[in-house]
Amino acid sequence: MQRYFVTPAQFAEDRVEITGDDARHITKVMRGRLGDKFILSDGVSREALFKIDDMDGHRVLAVLLEPLEMNHEPRLQVTIAQSLPKGDKMETVIQKCTEIGAVSFVPFLSERTIVQYDAKKEVKRLERWRKIAKEAAEQAHRNRIPAVDQPMSWKNLLAAFDGYDAVYFCYEKESGAQLRDKLKPFVEAVLQADDSKASLLLVVGPEGGFTEQECRAAEQAGAVSVALGRRILRCETAGMTALACALYESGEMGGV
Repeated sequence: MQRYFVTPAQFAEDRVEITGDDARHITKVMRGRLGDKFILSDGVSREALFKIDDMDGHRVLAVLLEPLEMNHEPRLQVTIAQSLPKGDKMETVIQKCTEIGAVSFVPFLSERTIVQYDAKKEVKRLERWRKIAKEAAEQAHRNRIPAVDQPMSWKNLLAAFDGYDAVYFCYEKESGAQLRDKLKPFVEAVLQADDSKASLLLVVGPEGGFTEQECRAAEQAGAVSVALGRRILRCETAGMTALACALYESGEMGGV
């Protein structure tokens, strides 16, 4: 069933007015009719089944039929910190990792980042990234839209490590620790209680990977350097692989 997100303020009543792109999608793309049903979520604490009560080409009025449980979000709250890749690869990372279950994204600049950062252009790019996250969350029946932060410096990213229960630095030259080996004890220790949640940051490099100096700096800031197997993954693949592994180990995909 089709799903849309509205603001908590819109969800304050049992009747909701939908406008903008979502209204056009309902009326033009989905060819909605009076009585058609869909799910609305405020992305915070409320979700319900609605039906179309009135509409025109610019707005849709819907009435609440029944509240629904918000049970599609993972207990392990994984954030993907992705060094800005070339072209539209960041869009792929956001779309696919949203579908898998990432809760937020932190784009950043590292030593081998090829993209030339332009603050003016980044405003439009950030709008597009957030739109992609919203659409992917709707498609995947997420209860919340993952946050997409403004790109930050490597220094600021290191300073943010303290805000997470664990930080794993995905490093292709790591010859010892495998991500899975580090995940298992972390998941067992933090997610034992039925209602507990844990935050995990996965740090992924650009096309050229990280330098040894960046690896040492990350470890000094509290990260654990991990490998993702014996094959070298593209930068847009590494985050998806690490995320899927983390959610599997936490039981989201039939793991523990």
